[in-house]
Amino acid sequence: MYDAFPVYAEAFDAACGAFEGVGLGGLRGVMWSSEEVHQTRFAQAALFVHEVALVALLESWGVVADVVAGHSLGGLTAAYVAGVWSLGDAARLIEARGRLMQALSSGGAMAAVEASEAEVREAFGGIDIAAVNGPRAVVVSGPEAEVEGVREYFRDRRSRRLSVSHAFHSVLMEPVLDAFREVVAGLECRPPLRRVISDATGEVLTAEQAADPDYWVGHVRGTVRFADVVANADVTRFVEIGPDAALTPMVQQTLPEAVCFPLQRAGQDE
Repeated sequence: MYDAFPVYAEAFDAACGAFEGVGLGGLRGVMWSSEEVHQTRFAQAALFVHEVALVALLESWGVVADVVAGHSLGGLTAAYVAGVWSLGDAARLIEARGRLMQALSSGGAMAAVEASEAEVREAFGGIDIAAVNGPRAVVVSGPEAEVEGVREYFRDRRSRRLSVSHAFHSVLMEPVLDAFREVVAGLECRPPLRRVISDATGEVLTAEQAADPDYWVGHVRGTVRFADVVANADVTRFVEIGPDAALTPMVQQTLPEAVCFPLQRAGQDE
């Protein structure tokens, strides 16, 4: 992508430079050839860089989204694309997010389970649901024993452990929330210039939410409501901007009549 498209390369370099400006140097080298890219602090920055470069490439071809949304880290990319932060402030936010998360003790777990949110909450009232991705697709998160208990309860359904370093969007994130709130409070947050569907609420992101540090803290800690994003976006064509077709099946589960186009798929040439 970098070699083939100058527009992509220019946006990529600008984003990497923004991360260097906030203390995360060497990101380009890590993305090219290092296993460090799987570390949370690098992975989140790398996803952001790739996504904003893809957006720049699409827009250079005249493909401009009417509505933007994301899934967890992608929700921050969507807010940036909508003009909520400058590139420097977005890099500052994402660098802090990844660094603070990586500093947490490991030991948690996450699992995708073929069940509805209501079913899980009825059986396990206290479990953290990290994401509701479809009518019968949730991700549970938290201490390993609790997550495995959910999988055992739904043993007749499909489930799989996620390969993650931490239990994101769970109670295990709470030790870093105050420090993250301080970072957000130091940013200049502007009203969105295009419609953003919040993956924290499933509704349109308001200017008040965009400027509220507590909203972004809740974005780290709370449930990703991607199924609600799809249901409430009021669009019929979805373009997935990222390194794989991870969200496209989720869209189709919630909105079978939607036209979905993932820009990239794992295992296929860029």
